[in-house]
Amino acid sequence: MTKTLNPIDLEIVTEGLISIVREMRQTIFRTAHSPVIADAQDFSCALFDPKGQMVAQGRDMPGHVIAMPASVAEIFADFADEMRPGDLYIVNDPYRGGSHLNDVTLITPVFVDGELFLFPCVRMHWADIGGMTPGSVSGQATEILQEGLRIPPIKLIEQGRPNAAAYAILFANVRMADERRGDLESCIAACHTAERRLRELVGRYGAELLVDSVTANMDRTEQRLRDRIRELPDGVYRYEDYLDLYTDGRYDPALVRCVLTIDGDEIDADFRGSSTQVAAVVNSSRAMTVAGVFIAVKSALDPGGLVNHGAFRPLRVHTEPGTVVHVTYPAPANAHSEVRKRVISAVMAALSQVAPDLIAADQFGTTFQNLIGGVDQRTGRPYLYYDYPAGGNGGFLESDGPSAMNPVDLGDISTIQSVERLETEIPIHVDASELRLGSCGDGARRGGLGSRRETRLLASTGAYSVQTDRTTVPPYGLRHGGPGAPTVTFVLRASGERVDFETPGKVAGFPMRAGDVLVMESAGGGGWGDPLDREPADVADDVTQGYLSAADAESRYGLRLDDGRVDLGGTATTRQEMRGRRRWLRVTTTDWAPYAGERGRRRLVYLAPGAGLAEGALVEIHGTHPAPLRAWVRHDAGLADDQLALNDDGLQILGAEPDERTFVRVLADRGTTGEGPA
Repeated sequence: MTKTLNPIDLEIVTEGLISIVREMRQTIFRTAHSPVIADAQDFSCALFDPKGQMVAQGRDMPGHVIAMPASVAEIFADFADEMRPGDLYIVNDPYRGGSHLNDVTLITPVFVDGELFLFPCVRMHWADIGGMTPGSVSGQATEILQEGLRIPPIKLIEQGRPNAAAYAILFANVRMADERRGDLESCIAACHTAERRLRELVGRYGAELLVDSVTANMDRTEQRLRDRIRELPDGVYRYEDYLDLYTDGRYDPALVRCVLTIDGDEIDADFRGSSTQVAAVVNSSRAMTVAGVFIAVKSALDPGGLVNHGAFRPLRVHTEPGTVVHVTYPAPANAHSEVRKRVISAVMAALSQVAPDLIAADQFGTTFQNLIGGVDQRTGRPYLYYDYPAGGNGGFLESDGPSAMNPVDLGDISTIQSVERLETEIPIHVDASELRLGSCGDGARRGGLGSRRETRLLASTGAYSVQTDRTTVPPYGLRHGGPGAPTVTFVLRASGERVDFETPGKVAGFPMRAGDVLVMESAGGGGWGDPLDREPADVADDVTQGYLSAADAESRYGLRLDDGRVDLGGTATTRQEMRGRRRWLRVTTTDWAPYAGERGRRRLVYLAPGAGLAEGALVEIHGTHPAPLRAWVRHDAGLADDQLALNDDGLQILGAEPDERTFVRVLADRGTTGEGPA
C-alpha cells in the first residue's frame, strides 16, 4: 500500500464503489427490453480507473467482466488523449479485446475537477447483431463477416451529442432494432446512474481518499492471491482438451493445450501449441483465454477474495496469434464461451496435479447456445428464441456436483429462463424442462445432472441454429471418476420423425415448421473418485430421486437391490466382478506421431490390434494424476496386447512412468474420426 489508510475508510469506499456497480445492474435489469437481458441477466458492469484497471465489480458474469479490461485498453489506445465529459464509447470487436460480436461494451469517462476520475463500463449480450442467422450465433460460420456487425472502438456519444451516423449504421444492421435500441439505452442509463453516484461519493469523502482507497484495495487483493499461490509447490504441469470441429463432416477436434508453471507467487499459463485457427466456429479472442485462466485460478485458490485488477497481476498468459485461443482476422470468433470453458477445464486439470483436494471434476463445458428465429405469420412480427440449458457440474471432495446449474464462469446469469415470459413474448411452447436422467458422471462423488428441455415451435416457420461443444469428448472425471454425458440436440417432427444433425452442436439455419419440437439435452458433470467406492445407500437414493434408473445403478455402480432394499453382499460381489473386468495396460514410450488431424489436432495412443479396441476409438487413460488423458486409438503391431504407447509429453500429462499400469476407459468404441469401423 502506498499510504496508510484508516481501515474503516478503506472498507466504506470499497463497498461504496461495489454498491455503485450493483445499482448499475439494477438499472439495466429494470429497463432493458430483451428477455436475454431483463430475464437471463446476460450482462455485466464494472468501474475502471484512468489506467484501464478494473477497480470494482459486483456479482457479475466472470466471462464478461474478467475480459472487459482488454476492450477498455483498446478504447484507451484510440481515444485516451481526447476524452471529454459526456463522451461514450462502444466496441465489440473480438480482434480488439472483445469476446464475440453479440457482447457489446460501452464506457463513459467521469471527470472530477477537470481530471479523469473513473469509468463506468457495461458489457451486454445483444440478442442479435446481424449476420447469417437470427441471433447471430451460427454453428457454420467460416468468417467473422458472417457473424454480424463488427464495431471497432468508436465514439457513440460526443460531449452529450449522439453520433447520428453511428446510430443509423448500428440499427440498420441488426434484427429487431427497436429491442436493440432499448437495450442500448438501458446501458447508457446505467452509466449515467454510476456517474451520479460517483459524484455523490466524491462529495462525501473527497477524490483523494477514493483514489488512495482504490490503490490500496487493488494492492491487498494482489497480495492475497500471491499468498495463495505461494502455498503451492513450484513446478510445471500440463493438460490438453478439445473443441468440437468437423472437416467435411468428419469429427476433427481442435486442441487446446496448456502448460502451467508455478514459480513462487506467480502462475504462468502457456497455450502456445494449441491448434491453428480455422474457418469454423472454434476460435476465440485472447481476452477470453486470459479470462478463462483467471477464472480457474481465482475460483480454485481464492474464491472468497475481491475481484479487481490487483488479482490479475500474479498471472501471465501466453498465446500465439492465429490459433484457436487467439483468433485473428478473418476467422470466426463466436466460440468465445467454448474456448473459455476449454481453457478453464485445462487449467483446472493442471491445477488438480498440484492441489487435488481443491479441484472439482469437469463442468458441463458449454454455454449451449440454441436459437430459433423468424417471422410469426400470425402477427407479422419477427421473433427470436434464445435458450442455453444449464448442465451438470463436477463432483468434488466434499459433495456431489450441482445439477442443471450454470458454472463459475457464468456467475449470476439465470439457469432457467421464465417459461411464462418466453411463451408470452415468443411463439413457442415449452413442453418439458427437467433433469436429464442418468447424465451424471459416475464417481464416489457423482457429477451433477444435465437438463432436458423440449420446446415446441408455434410459428409457421423458424430457422434453428446451435453453437455448442462437448458433443463427442465429454466432461472429464477426476481420480477414476467417470465422464458426464455429452451434449445432445435433435428435432422431433410433428410426424414423429427424429432429425439428428451430421455435425452435432454446429448447425446454422435448419428449417423448422409449426409443431416441430427442439430437444436440448445438456451435458452432465464429471464424477470424482472411483464409482465403485460410492456408498451403496447414496446410489440407492439417486434411484429414489429419479437421477438414475435401477438398471444404470446396477450396470454403473454394481448396486444390487432386494425388494427395494440395498443388498450389501450382492453389491460387494458385483463390484468385485466389475473391478476384475477393467482394462489395465502398461504404458510405454513411442516415437510415432503424437497427434493426427486435418484442420484439427488430436492425441493418438498406440495399442496392439489384439488389445481389443477399434482403430479410431476414443479412450481416456487414467494415470497417477487426477485428470485422464483423452486420446484416439491407432494400432501398432509391434506392441504387446497389454501395452499402450504415448510420447514423453503424454506420460507427463498422466504423471506416469514407463511400465506403470494405467486404467483405460472406453468413451466411444467405434471410430469417431473417420478411422476404423463405422
